[in-house]
Amino acid sequence: MSDQPEHVQSNVKDLGPTRKEIEAEVAAPEVGREYDRFLEDYARRARLKGFREGKAPRDVVKRMFGAEIQHSVIDELIPRILGDLLEAKGIHSVGVPVVEDVAYDEGGPLKFKAVVETWPDFELPAYKGVPVKKVEATVADDDVARTLDELREKAVEYIPIEGRGVGDGDYAVVEIQGRDIKTKRLMPVEKVVVLAGHEGNDPAINANLIGLAPGEERTFRHAYPADHKAKKLAGKEIEYRLKVDSIKEKKLPEANDDFAKTLGEFDTLDAVRAKIREEIGVSRGQAARRETADAVLRTIVDRAAFELPKSVVDEEAEAVLKNMLQSAQGRSVAPEVLESLRGAARTQAEVNLKRHLLLKRIAEVEGIRVTDEDVDREIQGLAKANGIPPAKARESLARDDRLDELRSSLLVRRTVDFLVGQAIIE
Repeated sequence: MSDQPEHVQSNVKDLGPTRKEIEAEVAAPEVGREYDRFLEDYARRARLKGFREGKAPRDVVKRMFGAEIQHSVIDELIPRILGDLLEAKGIHSVGVPVVEDVAYDEGGPLKFKAVVETWPDFELPAYKGVPVKKVEATVADDDVARTLDELREKAVEYIPIEGRGVGDGDYAVVEIQGRDIKTKRLMPVEKVVVLAGHEGNDPAINANLIGLAPGEERTFRHAYPADHKAKKLAGKEIEYRLKVDSIKEKKLPEANDDFAKTLGEFDTLDAVRAKIREEIGVSRGQAARRETADAVLRTIVDRAAFELPKSVVDEEAEAVLKNMLQSAQGRSVAPEVLESLRGAARTQAEVNLKRHLLLKRIAEVEGIRVTDEDVDREIQGLAKANGIPPAKARESLARDDRLDELRSSLLVRRTVDFLVGQAIIE
């Protein structure tokens, strides 16, 4: 906090927990000096008929450019004086102050008011010993079996089949063409891969594909209801020509030791199962800890009672809403749905901001710090995970101005760990 400028008189009024009004008057001599400086500048640059550049009389320049000079004085003085006042009074402005009621005539003082938003001054709620329910992180045999099946699916082979017709679950390369019975119009020939029996297929195709061998062809008709989901088929009777070019059978590798050896440094299937169980356990343990941390933070945020600056909430809500709309992946959103999303985004924005302020204040109170060594260790971990040298990882973070973001993230993580450590797990 510094001293207020001697040539300025001011008064600060609280308009609410996050809004202040500053009324200021800059003494006429100080404004006059600023006016003379701009007058000299205009006179030096003015090109007036009958006078050489820079030689026009000051009263002529003043008469011709008086309004512009006054605007320049206002635009120069108000931001500077307001900045000095905020620093002198220890007011940390959020966003851009709103200046109003500006009054200034040449030779007189400059008066103005500014409404400033600030972060709220608040008391921390109780944040130690928060009761939360224990989140179990168990791994069942079915979880291991399901993951093992997923690994087998990734190693699946499709074996060409000859000597039989298409069966359920086969992949068939087919050539298909339809003809509208009423208009006699032929549809384009399509050559596609079909998973026989799949529920997403046209039921008529499924029914007539089964049993066809490679090279065989079948013709059949199908009448579609008027409300059929495919508009080009709705209400029409279509005659199809269906020909099978080839068949492939899906072959899963057997779950045995030979399969285990294809997955890396494993000799047995039991070793694979043990590794799967370990990895699922680590993942679920992390998820359980995140869930516990979220529960602790929700309780602390719910206990906190303070207002937030409207402009900051507006900005954060727009960011949250943008993320929500991006998740819609370009799909159109009905006006009533959009309005509902706006409300949800504003609620989430307030939670985000309160959480940020609370964690920052708790870190200050508890003396939680992040050292340069902590940052170095984090960078080394990131470098190892991405397979790059630590120096290159640091260079990338510095280039993108993300080192401060990394430090802040570490501080948040450390503070959350502290709160979880203090919680009462029931």
